[in-house]
Amino acid sequence: MASIRERTTPAGHRRWEVVYRGTDKRQRSKTFKRKTDARRYAATVEADLLRHDWVDPQRGRQLFSVWAEKWSATTTHLKPKTRESYDSILRNHLVPEFGNRAMASIDHAEVLAYLSGLTNDGKGAGTVRNIRDVMRLVFKLAVRNGVVKTNPVDDIRAPRQAKKEMVFLTEDQVWELAEEIKDPPPLRRGASHRDGGYPDYALLVLFAAYTGLRAGEIGALRVSRINLLRRRVEVAESADEANGQFNVGPTKTYSRRSVGIPAPIAEMLMAHLDGRKQNDFVFEGPDGGPLRHSNWYPRHYKPAVIRAGLPRETRFHDLRHTYAAFLIAEGAHPRAIMERMGHSTINVTLGTYGHLFPAIDAQLDDALARRFDKATPPEPSAVVGLQRAGK
Repeated sequence: MASIRERTTPAGHRRWEVVYRGTDKRQRSKTFKRKTDARRYAATVEADLLRHDWVDPQRGRQLFSVWAEKWSATTTHLKPKTRESYDSILRNHLVPEFGNRAMASIDHAEVLAYLSGLTNDGKGAGTVRNIRDVMRLVFKLAVRNGVVKTNPVDDIRAPRQAKKEMVFLTEDQVWELAEEIKDPPPLRRGASHRDGGYPDYALLVLFAAYTGLRAGEIGALRVSRINLLRRRVEVAESADEANGQFNVGPTKTYSRRSVGIPAPIAEMLMAHLDGRKQNDFVFEGPDGGPLRHSNWYPRHYKPAVIRAGLPRETRFHDLRHTYAAFLIAEGAHPRAIMERMGHSTINVTLGTYGHLFPAIDAQLDDALARRFDKATPPEPSAVVGLQRAGK
């Protein structure tokens, strides 16, 4: 239990010292000018010790930068791209702002004001949300290690990120995009395109629009994952770029799936893969090697989007949305769409594409009407009999 001792300073001033032992059995003390403050502190310490909620004050003086580094060291299991993003947030935002601050000195109101300030300064909702999440994880580790009692980032809401408008292409628009990426116009300043153009990139566009694979999944796809006899592609890896390195790892949901390949696309792939080794990438960079999306996207895809007359905001990911729209238009069951798209749950599928399903309702109504029209009605007397029987 905590005890209060009165003592006098060399200058003759009265002081009250609270003495207690922490859970580590070490004796600690804190001095106050007023006895009332000493009593209040002693009561708080005793309550914390009884609840096993006591935190060593010395540990709370450790700097945020120290715990940011400790937390970063726990993220080695994450994908390189994710780690790069987290390290960037620490390096460019959190450590400059809080790095030299004691962990226990950072409170809820200050964190709330900091995040609100980022929003007022024009930072995007997604950026503010990511900064909040990283800071919360740093403090979560500190709480578990007895550095601070509570997490000051808990219960702080981040601004909602506006959903990017989806672009759904028609079959003809997909073809137009493929043709434009295949035969681009001459480059300026004496540079030249690859001899014969880029028929492989035209196939890449068609493949994406008719299989729904993500950009990273296409970048990591190797010949061994393509089964042309069964017209299936096994999706088991995904590629990304972090710190200038090309990395291949698990898919977004850490799961595998098998996706069908339409026969015309399979025929094109057969010609494209002729002579390739099993470990080769299906789609490569302009000069061979891995297809780096960060270079390919602005140099090949976006210019082709503009030349094809498509909405300027059309992203590569919209080919995946287009695939989902094709499936829905054909009456595919949401479960089948979920499995082909590689969504973690059917709620993700419905949450993303649910607004497209009402169009199917009208088709179902028409189909039921046609089924009704095919039926042979009973004789008039039989109908009367049914009505009298109350059926």
